[in-house]
Amino acid sequence: MLVSDVMTAFPAYIRLGASIRRAAEVLSVSEVGALMVVDHDGRFAGSLSEEDLVRAMLPRFDDVAEAGGTLAGAFQLFLEQGRALADRVVDPLVVRDTATVRGSDELARAAIVMLDRGIRRLPVVDDGTLVGTLSRADLCRAVIYHS
Repeated sequence: MLVSDVMTAFPAYIRLGASIRRAAEVLSVSEVGALMVVDHDGRFAGSLSEEDLVRAMLPRFDDVAEAGGTLAGAFQLFLEQGRALADRVVDPLVVRDTATVRGSDELARAAIVMLDRGIRRLPVVDDGTLVGTLSRADLCRAVIYHS
């Protein structure tokens, strides 16, 4: 069985140059843990996860301590940092050395890559173009419906 047989053909994505606010909105409505990122020509550029966004908004320990060291204070700093970053572009946060698979790859190979690297969703890229994603849920569906 091939990756193209079970991949999600229309993945959630954003373009380079999009704002952090836009990325958070798309992540929220798409209910995926990571967005695929394409350049202005539609070529795959990398990925951006919820974790990447949250890390960017987390206050530094010294800032939390300076604000009193409370959980409420830390959360307030988190909100302020998020507001301050909202209109900045996602480009510096994009992970560009993302593992990818091709649609023509064997599903077993993709599964091994995902498990070995702890990846939940792999971009499917053919000739530099994002054509889909392969998630762990896609793998489970393949086992259920193609056994």
